[in-house]
Amino acid sequence: MTIAIDITAWTATLLGLFAISVSIGALRQPGLWLKMIKEIEHSPALQLLSGFVELFVGATIYLVNPWVSGDLLTMVMKAVGGLMMFEALVVMAICDLYMQMWLKNLAAVHRFWTVTTLVLGVILTTAGMMRLG
Repeated sequence: MTIAIDITAWTATLLGLFAISVSIGALRQPGLWLKMIKEIEHSPALQLLSGFVELFVGATIYLVNPWVSGDLLTMVMKAVGGLMMFEALVVMAICDLYMQMWLKNLAAVHRFWTVTTLVLGVILTTAGMMRLG
């Protein structure tokens, strides 16, 4: 007996639920993301740790999701994993410059990024759960 697990559906669902959760937290506590970015900017240990965690999670998403032409969700998840790995390497290499860009960006359009993250989370969760059910 073989049990088939749709890795793409699960990674999309879990990443979507994560995005929804952090968005709700940011909407409940405005300025939370800005504070987090400032803390990372001022701590070499947090820079290395956050870069490593993002690299590990991004690599996992990238490696477990196949590239299947015509399957939009697998292609999106593969691309998300690749972008996460790229961002992690940027964070570890030029964190001071990269975090300054995010500090300016978040200060100006905090609610936009929060709502965008929430919407993307809902889309990923829905797409993943539709494949699971």
